[in-house]
Amino acid sequence: MRIGIIGAGAMARALGGGWSAAGHEVLIGARTAAAAAESAASIGGRAGSITDAATFGDVVLLALPVPALSEVLHATGELLAGRTVVDCTNAFAPDAAAPEGATAFVLAEDAVAERVAALAPGAHVVKAFNLCAAEVWQAKARVFDERRLAVPLCGDDEAALRVVAGLAEDLGSRALPAGGLHRARYLEAMSVFTVGLWFAGHDARAMFPPVEAAFAVVD
Repeated sequence: MRIGIIGAGAMARALGGGWSAAGHEVLIGARTAAAAAESAASIGGRAGSITDAATFGDVVLLALPVPALSEVLHATGELLAGRTVVDCTNAFAPDAAAPEGATAFVLAEDAVAERVAALAPGAHVVKAFNLCAAEVWQAKARVFDERRLAVPLCGDDEAALRVVAGLAEDLGSRALPAGGLHRARYLEAMSVFTVGLWFAGHDARAMFPPVEAAFAVVD
């Protein structure tokens, strides 16, 4: 599969490197040719412009800072029509109300994936890969406490969801259907909450029992 990645940072290299190793053709596009070339060389992929990445493949990963999304999508939104667009971004901002010395975050924007879909109305947007840092995807471990790492997916197009589920499996993880794109905002909120706990030294996984022990009665 041909995958275009807009962005040349840590997530672009981590996810792109995994997909390249799985046999996909990956092109990294960035604002500067040097940044694209450096990241592409590190994963054995190709380098190009942002426009090149938007038109290269059937799948386009947005792996860039949230403040850059509007400018990039205004330039490429029409080019993304009919393509599967994976949004792995998070709009983190420092939590000014956190106690002094504590590292905590809030969301600077509540629904990034929905804005992506609005700016690229012909694209099939899927929110995915936003819960774990690039370092997790660069590491080899995918099984923790005898459970394979899951990647929640939110999107409205079934074909696009199947494609992204396959890409999650190519990275050694398993896809977890999490509803339509309107639910992506909950994934974004989950990311800022759990990452804040991790930075504070808490095990976010300890909040939840395994599915075998989880139950509820419908009211």
